[in-house]
Amino acid sequence: MKVPPSNSEAERAVLGSILLDTTSGSGDRVMDLCLTSKITPESFFDPRNKALYVTMLEMNRMSKPLDPLTLIEELTNTGKLDTIGGETYVMGLIDRVPVAAHAEHYIRIVRDKHLRRMLIDRASEVIGKCYDEGKFPDPRVVLGEAEKSFLDVGGDDSGTMAWGDAVNIGFRQIDKLFESRGNALEGLSTGLTHLDETLQGLKPSEMIVIAARPSVGKTSLAMNIAESCALGMSMNNVPIKFDGGKRHPVGVFSLEMPVEALSKRMIAGRAGINMWRLARNLVPTREKRDMTNALVAAAGELKQAPIYVDDTASLDVMDLRARARRMKKRFGIELIVIDYLQLCTCREASRQGRQIEVSMISQQIKAMAKELKIPVIVLSQLSRANEQRGDKFEKPKLSDLRDSGAIEQDADVVFLLRRPSRNKNDPESNDETLAIIDVAKNRNGETGEVRVNFVRECTRFFDRPIQGSSDAEAQSADVPENFGPQYTQEDVFS
Repeated sequence: MKVPPSNSEAERAVLGSILLDTTSGSGDRVMDLCLTSKITPESFFDPRNKALYVTMLEMNRMSKPLDPLTLIEELTNTGKLDTIGGETYVMGLIDRVPVAAHAEHYIRIVRDKHLRRMLIDRASEVIGKCYDEGKFPDPRVVLGEAEKSFLDVGGDDSGTMAWGDAVNIGFRQIDKLFESRGNALEGLSTGLTHLDETLQGLKPSEMIVIAARPSVGKTSLAMNIAESCALGMSMNNVPIKFDGGKRHPVGVFSLEMPVEALSKRMIAGRAGINMWRLARNLVPTREKRDMTNALVAAAGELKQAPIYVDDTASLDVMDLRARARRMKKRFGIELIVIDYLQLCTCREASRQGRQIEVSMISQQIKAMAKELKIPVIVLSQLSRANEQRGDKFEKPKLSDLRDSGAIEQDADVVFLLRRPSRNKNDPESNDETLAIIDVAKNRNGETGEVRVNFVRECTRFFDRPIQGSSDAEAQSADVPENFGPQYTQEDVFS
């Protein structure tokens, strides 16, 4: 005679959060959270809330705008408005929820109550079978059905794959390597030949961390890679061979820079323009004409690139996952760039200390990469440990990743970026263009240092010829002759 576990207020709070979220223009974040958390109409105990959620789901599926007025209209058309309590009940949903920030907490309560009700139902069925000895003479049969029934409560098994299917997929991937004769990559190209040789591409479901001290060039490297993927061109402006110059949609979450500054940097970099000189009127008039032509050409190319930027500041990691999910669904993105991890927040762990919060953010980003089955590049700051431990070369280590060791653990690939010219004690400090990408961790491949060129004036990375390489290899690493009006191959390789 006990009342089944339920929380009508939490149910109404979830529905109110959905309406508040869509009404405020934040999108479908809460609805995405409900779907991700496997909230179904049966999760609601109150019949009124269940009917409302069914209607909301249908409106979301049909991409109809969802707010109190449209919801009331839909309920009226389907004859459900009077059943749920009229307009007063619908409008009262928002009044009970001042903000949608705690939607995860309300969803968890609704899901937990539903789980308890399901366990009670399963247990009641088992009790009935135990008493019915005529129909179930063998108690082992009851035990087997009880085990299966309770295991089914645990949710779906969508993450499970038959081992034979996994072997077939792995074999086909290996077989492609035989057919490619060494010209194929297992993932997306970075646009840098020698880096691709080490990584074999940016593989699906991988979390790639680019870490460096401030102003070393981690944002430039990440955006250069994003540009290469989106345009199907290497950083030397040559079509990427292994996939025929195919363009791959890229999603960028720029938590640090506004989208206008990001686009200006990308245009100037692709055009090979020194914006510092241009802004200070240090460019001769005859040279400005060439600059203008280069900028127009670069802007025209980038305008057609499938790059989608979200520059919301201090984005919560769950919001980020929901937005990435929508990007994937709407634009079919194949790569995500997050600039940068330490600017993300996590409401669930914000009061537990920064180290635990960053750990949660890292785990969620890795989970996002696996869920969307695409590579995710995330930038991270390094601590000052490399400057304080007495190493005169100041080479960073994995342990220097800032705020949490979980980043090192969750990442599949870690780049430690440094430029010797910034350290006067480095034997190569005179080489202004040298940048070293230290692949310090590579879960599915080789590690080691990759030497590239970095043109600081236009924030651009290029392949660097390997000493002792053949003429053909050196030619493949050359900067294109038409790159920018004021840079030649000698300027870059000097």
